[in-house]
Amino acid sequence: MKSVKVGLLGLGTVGTGVVRIVEGNQEDLSSQVGSPIMISKVAVKNIDKLRNIEIDSSKLTEDPWEVIRDPEIDVIVEVMGGIEQTKEYILEALNLGKHIVTANKDLMALHGSEILAKAQEKECDVFYEASVAGGIPIIRTLIEGFSSDRILKIMGIVNGTTNYILTKMSQEGASYEDVLKEAQELGYAESDPTGDVEGLDAARKMAILSTLGFRTNVDLSDVSVKGISSVTKDDISYAKNLGYEMKLIGIAERQDEHITISVQPTMIKQSHPIASVNGVFNAVVVHGESVGETMFYGAGAGELPTATSIVADLIAVIKNLKLGVNGLKAIVPYKTKKIQSDEQIFYKNFILLHVDDKAGVLARITQIFAEYDVSLASVVQQPNEHNPDAEIIIITHKASKANMDKVLKHFEQLDVIQRIKSVYRVEDI
Repeated sequence: MKSVKVGLLGLGTVGTGVVRIVEGNQEDLSSQVGSPIMISKVAVKNIDKLRNIEIDSSKLTEDPWEVIRDPEIDVIVEVMGGIEQTKEYILEALNLGKHIVTANKDLMALHGSEILAKAQEKECDVFYEASVAGGIPIIRTLIEGFSSDRILKIMGIVNGTTNYILTKMSQEGASYEDVLKEAQELGYAESDPTGDVEGLDAARKMAILSTLGFRTNVDLSDVSVKGISSVTKDDISYAKNLGYEMKLIGIAERQDEHITISVQPTMIKQSHPIASVNGVFNAVVVHGESVGETMFYGAGAGELPTATSIVADLIAVIKNLKLGVNGLKAIVPYKTKKIQSDEQIFYKNFILLHVDDKAGVLARITQIFAEYDVSLASVVQQPNEHNPDAEIIIITHKASKANMDKVLKHFEQLDVIQRIKSVYRVEDI
Protein backbone atom coordinates (compact mmCIF):
# COMPACT_ATOMS: atom_id res chain seq x y z
CA MET A 1 0.00 0.00 0.00
CA LYS A 2 1.26 3.48 -0.85
CA SER A 3 2.00 5.57 2.22
CA VAL A 4 0.34 8.93 2.81
CA LYS A 5 3.17 11.36 3.43
CA VAL A 6 2.77 14.16 5.94
CA GLY A 7 4.87 17.29 6.34
CA LEU A 8 4.97 18.79 9.83
CA LEU A 9 5.61 22.48 10.45
CA GLY A 10 6.75 22.74 14.06
CA LEU A 11 7.94 20.23 16.65
CA GLY A 12 7.12 21.94 19.92
CA THR A 13 4.74 20.60 22.54
CA VAL A 14 1.83 19.94 20.19
CA GLY A 15 3.98 18.82 17.26
CA THR A 16 5.67 16.31 19.53
CA GLY A 17 2.24 15.03 20.54
CA VAL A 18 1.31 14.56 16.89
CA VAL A 19 4.42 12.45 16.27
CA ARG A 20 3.74 10.38 19.39
CA ILE A 21 0.17 9.60 18.34
CA VAL A 22 0.91 8.90 14.66
CA GLU A 23 3.86 6.63 15.41
CA GLY A 24 2.42 5.06 18.56
CA ASN A 25 -0.99 4.28 17.02
CA GLN A 26 0.24 3.52 13.51
CA GLU A 27 -1.52 0.16 13.21
CA ASP A 28 -4.92 1.50 14.27
CA LEU A 29 -4.63 4.69 12.22
CA SER A 30 -3.46 2.86 9.09
CA SER A 31 -6.35 0.41 9.35
CA GLN A 32 -8.80 3.33 9.40
CA VAL A 33 -7.48 4.91 6.20
CA GLY A 34 -6.15 1.87 4.36
CA SER A 35 -2.58 3.14 4.09
CA PRO A 36 0.43 3.71 6.33
CA ILE A 37 0.80 7.31 7.50
CA MET A 38 4.36 8.58 7.33
CA ILE A 39 5.65 11.83 8.80
CA SER A 40 8.29 12.32 6.14
CA LYS A 41 9.63 15.80 6.81
CA VAL A 42 9.54 18.20 9.80
CA ALA A 43 10.41 21.90 9.87
CA VAL A 44 12.03 23.01 13.15
CA LYS A 45 13.79 26.14 14.37
CA ASN A 46 16.93 24.29 15.47
CA ILE A 47 17.88 20.85 14.21
CA ASP A 48 20.43 20.38 17.01
CA LYS A 49 17.98 21.00 19.86
CA LEU A 50 17.60 18.17 22.38
CA ARG A 51 14.10 16.68 22.16
CA ASN A 52 12.08 14.37 24.37
CA ILE A 53 11.07 12.24 21.41
CA GLU A 54 13.06 10.05 19.05
CA ILE A 55 12.88 11.17 15.44
CA ASP A 56 15.19 10.49 12.49
CA SER A 57 17.37 13.59 12.10
CA SER A 58 17.28 13.16 8.31
CA LYS A 59 13.61 14.17 8.42
CA LEU A 60 14.38 17.52 10.07
CA THR A 61 14.92 20.80 8.26
CA GLU A 62 15.16 24.42 9.34
CA ASP A 63 13.53 25.56 6.09
CA PRO A 64 9.70 25.34 6.07
CA TRP A 65 9.68 25.86 2.30
CA GLU A 66 11.50 22.55 1.94
CA VAL A 67 8.49 20.87 3.53
CA ILE A 68 5.92 22.90 1.61
CA ARG A 69 7.51 22.28 -1.79
CA ASP A 70 8.29 18.60 -1.36
CA PRO A 71 6.31 17.01 -4.24
CA GLU A 72 5.86 13.73 -2.35
CA ILE A 73 4.07 15.29 0.63
CA ASP A 74 0.27 15.03 0.53
CA VAL A 75 -0.74 16.82 3.75
CA ILE A 76 0.80 19.70 5.69
CA VAL A 77 0.21 19.76 9.45
CA GLU A 78 0.93 23.26 10.79
CA VAL A 79 1.68 23.59 14.51
CA MET A 80 4.41 26.24 14.39
CA GLY A 81 2.21 29.25 15.18
CA GLY A 82 2.67 32.71 13.75
CA ILE A 83 0.38 34.60 11.42
CA GLU A 84 1.60 36.42 8.32
CA GLN A 85 4.53 34.19 7.34
CA THR A 86 2.55 31.08 8.24
CA LYS A 87 -0.29 32.29 6.03
CA GLU A 88 2.14 32.45 3.12
CA TYR A 89 3.26 28.88 3.79
CA ILE A 90 -0.31 27.62 3.86
CA LEU A 91 -1.47 29.52 0.78
CA GLU A 92 1.52 28.22 -1.18
CA ALA A 93 0.84 24.67 0.01
CA LEU A 94 -2.76 25.01 -1.19
CA ASN A 95 -1.55 26.34 -4.53
CA LEU A 96 0.53 23.18 -4.81
CA GLY A 97 -2.53 21.02 -4.12
CA LYS A 98 -1.61 20.00 -0.58
CA HIS A 99 -4.21 19.60 2.17
CA ILE A 100 -3.87 21.46 5.45
CA VAL A 101 -4.41 20.62 9.10
CA THR A 102 -3.71 23.47 11.52
CA ALA A 103 -4.10 24.31 15.20
CA ASN A 104 -3.49 28.01 14.57
CA LYS A 105 -6.39 29.99 16.06
CA ASP A 106 -4.72 33.36 15.44
CA LEU A 107 -4.26 32.57 11.76
CA MET A 108 -7.79 31.25 11.27
CA ALA A 109 -9.39 34.11 13.20
CA LEU A 110 -7.59 36.73 11.12
CA HIS A 111 -7.23 35.06 7.69
CA GLY A 112 -9.55 32.06 7.80
CA SER A 113 -11.90 33.29 5.09
CA GLU A 114 -9.01 33.87 2.64
CA ILE A 115 -7.49 30.47 3.38
CA LEU A 116 -10.82 28.64 3.07
CA ALA A 117 -11.59 30.41 -0.21
CA LYS A 118 -8.21 29.34 -1.60
CA ALA A 119 -8.85 25.77 -0.41
CA GLN A 120 -12.19 25.73 -2.20
CA GLU A 121 -10.57 27.10 -5.37
CA LYS A 122 -7.87 24.39 -5.30
CA GLU A 123 -10.26 21.62 -4.13
CA CYS A 124 -8.19 21.04 -1.01
CA ASP A 125 -9.13 20.39 2.60
CA VAL A 126 -8.34 22.80 5.41
CA PHE A 127 -9.22 21.35 8.81
CA TYR A 128 -8.61 23.29 12.03
CA GLU A 129 -10.40 21.47 14.86
CA ALA A 130 -7.52 21.97 17.30
CA SER A 131 -7.59 25.76 16.94
CA VAL A 132 -10.45 26.00 19.45
CA ALA A 133 -10.85 24.19 22.78
CA GLY A 134 -8.02 21.68 22.32
CA GLY A 135 -9.42 18.18 22.61
CA ILE A 136 -13.11 19.13 22.33
CA PRO A 137 -14.37 18.39 18.78
CA ILE A 138 -16.50 21.53 18.67
CA ILE A 139 -15.65 22.69 15.13
CA ARG A 140 -16.63 19.39 13.52
CA THR A 141 -19.77 19.42 15.68
CA LEU A 142 -20.80 22.87 14.42
CA ILE A 143 -20.10 21.95 10.79
CA GLU A 144 -21.65 18.49 10.76
CA GLY A 145 -23.69 17.89 13.91
CA PHE A 146 -25.65 21.13 13.62
CA SER A 147 -25.90 21.19 9.82
CA SER A 148 -29.68 20.65 9.97
CA ASP A 149 -30.30 23.12 12.80
CA ARG A 150 -30.18 26.89 13.16
CA ILE A 151 -27.75 27.91 15.88
CA LEU A 152 -29.02 30.71 18.09
CA LYS A 153 -26.28 30.95 20.71
CA ILE A 154 -22.75 29.71 21.36
CA MET A 155 -21.38 30.25 24.84
CA GLY A 156 -18.27 28.87 26.43
CA ILE A 157 -15.15 28.79 28.51
CA VAL A 158 -12.50 28.60 25.80
CA ASN A 159 -9.35 29.69 27.65
CA GLY A 160 -7.85 27.38 30.25
CA THR A 161 -5.47 29.92 31.78
CA THR A 162 -8.19 32.34 32.84
CA ASN A 163 -10.44 29.52 34.01
CA TYR A 164 -7.63 28.20 36.19
CA ILE A 165 -7.08 31.65 37.70
CA LEU A 166 -10.77 32.30 38.41
CA THR A 167 -11.23 28.78 39.81
CA LYS A 168 -8.36 29.21 42.28
CA MET A 169 -9.61 32.65 43.28
CA SER A 170 -13.06 31.18 43.93
CA GLN A 171 -11.95 28.06 45.79
CA GLU A 172 -9.14 29.58 47.86
CA GLY A 173 -10.13 33.23 48.21
CA ALA A 174 -6.79 34.20 46.69
CA SER A 175 -6.03 37.42 44.84
CA TYR A 176 -5.70 37.67 41.07
CA GLU A 177 -2.04 38.65 41.33
CA ASP A 178 -1.13 35.68 43.56
CA VAL A 179 -2.92 33.12 41.40
CA LEU A 180 -1.46 34.54 38.18
CA LYS A 181 2.03 34.18 39.63
CA GLU A 182 1.28 30.57 40.59
CA ALA A 183 -0.14 29.84 37.11
CA GLN A 184 3.05 31.18 35.53
CA GLU A 185 5.20 29.01 37.81
CA LEU A 186 3.15 25.94 36.84
CA GLY A 187 3.35 26.74 33.13
CA TYR A 188 -0.37 27.45 32.76
CA ALA A 189 0.29 31.13 31.99
CA GLU A 190 2.93 32.73 29.78
CA SER A 191 5.54 35.12 31.17
CA ASP A 192 3.56 37.77 29.27
CA PRO A 193 -0.02 36.63 29.97
CA THR A 194 -1.74 39.52 28.19
CA GLY A 195 -3.25 37.47 25.37
CA ASP A 196 -4.91 35.14 27.85
CA VAL A 197 -5.91 37.36 30.78
CA GLU A 198 -7.15 40.25 28.65
CA GLY A 199 -9.44 37.93 26.68
CA LEU A 200 -7.71 38.14 23.29
CA ASP A 201 -7.10 34.39 22.99
CA ALA A 202 -10.75 33.67 23.80
CA ALA A 203 -11.89 36.39 21.38
CA ARG A 204 -10.05 34.76 18.48
CA LYS A 205 -11.65 31.43 19.29
CA MET A 206 -15.12 32.99 19.51
CA ALA A 207 -14.58 34.65 16.11
CA ILE A 208 -13.91 31.19 14.64
CA LEU A 209 -16.90 29.55 16.33
CA SER A 210 -19.20 32.43 15.36
CA THR A 211 -18.13 32.27 11.73
CA LEU A 212 -18.98 28.56 11.63
CA GLY A 213 -22.14 28.76 13.72
CA PHE A 214 -23.70 31.73 11.96
CA ARG A 215 -22.20 31.15 8.47
CA THR A 216 -20.97 34.72 8.26
CA ASN A 217 -17.46 36.15 8.28
CA VAL A 218 -16.79 37.31 11.85
CA ASP A 219 -13.63 39.34 12.32
CA LEU A 220 -11.72 39.78 15.55
CA SER A 221 -12.77 43.44 15.51
CA ASP A 222 -16.41 42.30 15.76
CA VAL A 223 -15.80 40.79 19.21
CA SER A 224 -16.27 42.99 22.28
CA VAL A 225 -13.50 42.01 24.72
CA LYS A 226 -12.87 42.53 28.43
CA GLY A 227 -10.35 40.46 30.38
CA ILE A 228 -10.09 39.30 33.99
CA SER A 229 -7.22 41.46 35.28
CA SER A 230 -9.65 43.76 37.13
CA VAL A 231 -11.57 40.91 38.83
CA THR A 232 -11.02 40.92 42.60
CA LYS A 233 -11.52 38.23 45.22
CA ASP A 234 -14.30 40.43 46.66
CA ASP A 235 -16.11 40.36 43.30
CA ILE A 236 -15.95 36.57 43.30
CA SER A 237 -17.10 36.41 46.92
CA TYR A 238 -20.11 38.61 46.17
CA ALA A 239 -20.95 36.46 43.15
CA LYS A 240 -20.83 33.26 45.22
CA ASN A 241 -23.02 34.77 47.94
CA LEU A 242 -25.61 35.58 45.27
CA GLY A 243 -25.50 32.03 43.85
CA TYR A 244 -23.14 32.65 40.92
CA GLU A 245 -19.64 31.68 39.78
CA MET A 246 -17.35 34.09 37.93
CA LYS A 247 -16.08 32.79 34.58
CA LEU A 248 -14.50 34.37 31.50
CA ILE A 249 -17.26 33.58 29.03
CA GLY A 250 -17.39 33.97 25.28
CA ILE A 251 -20.93 34.55 24.06
CA ALA A 252 -22.15 34.69 20.46
CA GLU A 253 -25.87 35.26 19.90
CA ARG A 254 -28.17 35.65 16.94
CA GLN A 255 -31.41 37.60 16.95
CA ASP A 256 -33.32 38.17 13.70
CA GLU A 257 -30.11 37.51 11.70
CA HIS A 258 -28.22 40.19 13.65
CA ILE A 259 -25.35 38.84 15.74
CA THR A 260 -23.32 39.96 18.72
CA ILE A 261 -20.11 38.41 20.03
CA SER A 262 -18.38 39.20 23.31
CA VAL A 263 -15.80 37.89 25.75
CA GLN A 264 -16.04 39.14 29.32
CA PRO A 265 -16.02 38.07 32.98
CA THR A 266 -19.54 36.83 33.57
CA MET A 267 -21.50 35.70 36.60
CA ILE A 268 -22.95 32.26 35.81
CA LYS A 269 -25.74 30.72 37.89
CA GLN A 270 -24.23 27.95 40.02
CA SER A 271 -26.97 25.53 38.97
CA HIS A 272 -25.77 25.54 35.34
CA PRO A 273 -23.17 22.86 34.44
CA ILE A 274 -20.77 25.40 32.93
CA ALA A 275 -20.38 27.00 36.36
CA SER A 276 -18.78 23.73 37.53
CA VAL A 277 -16.12 23.69 34.79
CA ASN A 278 -12.96 24.29 36.78
CA GLY A 279 -9.20 24.49 36.38
CA VAL A 280 -7.77 24.43 32.87
CA PHE A 281 -10.77 22.64 31.39
CA ASN A 282 -12.94 24.14 28.64
CA ALA A 283 -16.63 23.84 27.83
CA VAL A 284 -18.84 25.07 25.00
CA VAL A 285 -22.63 25.33 25.12
CA VAL A 286 -24.49 25.42 21.81
CA HIS A 287 -28.17 26.34 21.63
CA GLY A 288 -29.92 25.19 18.47
CA GLU A 289 -33.38 26.30 17.43
CA SER A 290 -34.53 22.67 17.19
CA VAL A 291 -32.24 20.67 19.46
CA GLY A 292 -32.12 23.15 22.32
CA GLU A 293 -29.07 23.34 24.57
CA THR A 294 -26.11 20.95 24.34
CA MET A 295 -22.78 21.16 26.16
CA PHE A 296 -19.31 19.91 25.22
CA TYR A 297 -16.61 19.57 27.88
CA GLY A 298 -12.97 18.52 27.96
CA ALA A 299 -9.31 19.44 28.07
CA GLY A 300 -8.77 22.73 26.31
CA ALA A 301 -5.02 22.49 25.78
CA GLY A 302 -1.98 20.30 26.33
CA GLU A 303 0.24 18.11 24.19
CA LEU A 304 -1.96 15.06 23.71
CA PRO A 305 -5.49 16.55 23.88
CA THR A 306 -4.62 19.08 21.17
CA ALA A 307 -2.63 16.55 19.16
CA THR A 308 -5.59 14.16 19.30
CA SER A 309 -7.76 16.73 17.52
CA ILE A 310 -5.03 17.34 14.95
CA VAL A 311 -4.61 13.66 14.16
CA ALA A 312 -8.39 13.23 13.94
CA ASP A 313 -8.38 15.98 11.30
CA LEU A 314 -5.48 14.26 9.56
CA ILE A 315 -7.46 11.02 9.41
CA ALA A 316 -10.46 12.89 7.98
CA VAL A 317 -8.27 14.49 5.28
CA ILE A 318 -6.77 11.12 4.30
CA LYS A 319 -10.20 9.47 4.14
CA ASN A 320 -11.34 12.25 1.82
CA LEU A 321 -8.17 11.77 -0.20
CA LYS A 322 -8.96 8.08 -0.63
CA LEU A 323 -12.53 8.87 -1.69
CA GLY A 324 -11.52 11.72 -3.98
CA VAL A 325 -13.78 14.20 -2.20
CA ASN A 326 -11.28 16.69 -0.79
CA GLY A 327 -12.41 20.29 -0.74
CA LEU A 328 -16.12 19.51 -0.46
CA LYS A 329 -16.46 20.26 3.27
CA ALA A 330 -14.97 23.73 3.35
CA ILE A 331 -17.39 26.10 5.08
CA VAL A 332 -17.01 29.42 3.32
CA PRO A 333 -19.19 32.10 4.98
CA TYR A 334 -22.02 33.12 2.69
CA LYS A 335 -24.34 35.29 4.78
CA THR A 336 -24.06 39.06 4.94
CA LYS A 337 -22.76 40.06 8.35
CA LYS A 338 -25.17 42.11 10.45
CA ILE A 339 -23.90 43.17 13.87
CA GLN A 340 -26.36 44.10 16.61
CA SER A 341 -26.27 47.68 17.82
CA ASP A 342 -25.96 48.43 21.54
CA GLU A 343 -29.70 49.15 21.54
CA GLN A 344 -30.33 45.54 20.44
CA ILE A 345 -28.06 43.81 22.96
CA PHE A 346 -29.86 42.84 26.17
CA TYR A 347 -28.57 41.09 29.30
CA LYS A 348 -28.68 41.26 33.09
CA ASN A 349 -26.03 43.22 34.97
CA PHE A 350 -24.29 43.13 38.35
CA ILE A 351 -23.16 46.53 39.64
CA LEU A 352 -21.20 47.19 42.83
CA LEU A 353 -21.17 50.82 43.96
CA HIS A 354 -19.30 52.57 46.77
CA VAL A 355 -21.55 55.44 47.86
CA ASP A 356 -21.94 58.02 50.61
CA ASP A 357 -23.53 56.43 53.66
CA LYS A 358 -26.40 58.84 54.10
CA ALA A 359 -30.14 59.11 53.58
CA GLY A 360 -31.56 59.57 50.09
CA VAL A 361 -28.64 58.07 48.17
CA LEU A 362 -30.42 54.85 47.22
CA ALA A 363 -33.47 56.79 46.04
CA ARG A 364 -31.30 58.91 43.72
CA ILE A 365 -29.63 55.81 42.31
CA THR A 366 -32.87 53.93 41.63
CA GLN A 367 -34.31 57.06 40.02
CA ILE A 368 -31.47 57.10 37.49
CA PHE A 369 -32.10 53.46 36.58
CA ALA A 370 -35.77 54.28 36.02
CA GLU A 371 -34.86 57.32 33.93
CA TYR A 372 -33.02 55.08 31.45
CA ASP A 373 -35.60 52.28 31.48
CA VAL A 374 -33.47 49.78 33.41
CA SER A 375 -35.52 47.59 35.75
CA LEU A 376 -33.94 46.30 38.97
CA ALA A 377 -34.13 42.67 40.08
CA SER A 378 -32.47 43.19 43.48
CA VAL A 379 -30.74 45.87 45.54
CA VAL A 380 -28.65 44.99 48.60
CA GLN A 381 -26.60 47.24 50.88
CA GLN A 382 -23.55 45.20 51.86
CA PRO A 383 -21.59 46.02 55.04
CA ASN A 384 -17.81 46.02 54.63
CA GLU A 385 -15.60 46.72 57.63
CA HIS A 386 -12.72 47.66 55.33
CA ASN A 387 -14.75 50.31 53.48
CA PRO A 388 -16.03 53.47 55.22
CA ASP A 389 -18.48 54.08 52.36
CA ALA A 390 -21.69 52.13 51.92
CA GLU A 391 -21.56 49.30 49.38
CA ILE A 392 -24.61 48.76 47.22
CA ILE A 393 -24.99 45.63 45.11
CA ILE A 394 -27.50 45.83 42.27
CA ILE A 395 -28.65 43.16 39.84
CA THR A 396 -30.76 44.41 36.95
CA HIS A 397 -33.29 42.64 34.81
CA LYS A 398 -32.29 42.36 31.15
CA ALA A 399 -31.52 45.83 29.84
CA SER A 400 -30.04 47.18 26.64
CA LYS A 401 -26.31 47.76 26.65
CA ALA A 402 -26.95 51.28 25.35
CA ASN A 403 -29.15 52.16 28.32
CA MET A 404 -26.77 50.58 30.83
CA ASP A 405 -23.90 52.61 29.38
CA LYS A 406 -26.00 55.76 29.91
CA VAL A 407 -26.69 54.78 33.52
CA LEU A 408 -23.00 54.23 34.23
CA LYS A 409 -22.03 57.49 32.56
CA HIS A 410 -24.59 59.31 34.74
CA PHE A 411 -23.21 57.57 37.84
CA GLU A 412 -19.72 58.88 37.04
CA GLN A 413 -21.07 62.42 37.41
CA LEU A 414 -23.06 61.78 40.60
CA ASP A 415 -21.34 63.24 43.67
CA VAL A 416 -22.82 60.70 46.13
CA ILE A 417 -21.23 57.78 44.23
CA GLN A 418 -17.60 57.51 45.25
CA ARG A 419 -16.74 54.65 42.94
CA ILE A 420 -18.29 52.31 40.39
CA LYS A 421 -16.37 49.34 41.78
CA SER A 422 -17.51 46.52 39.46
CA VAL A 423 -19.83 45.86 36.54
CA TYR A 424 -20.38 42.34 35.18
CA ARG A 425 -22.72 40.55 32.87
CA VAL A 426 -25.06 38.06 34.57
CA GLU A 427 -26.22 34.84 32.88
CA ASP A 428 -28.93 32.73 34.49
CA ILE A 429 -29.08 30.66 31.25
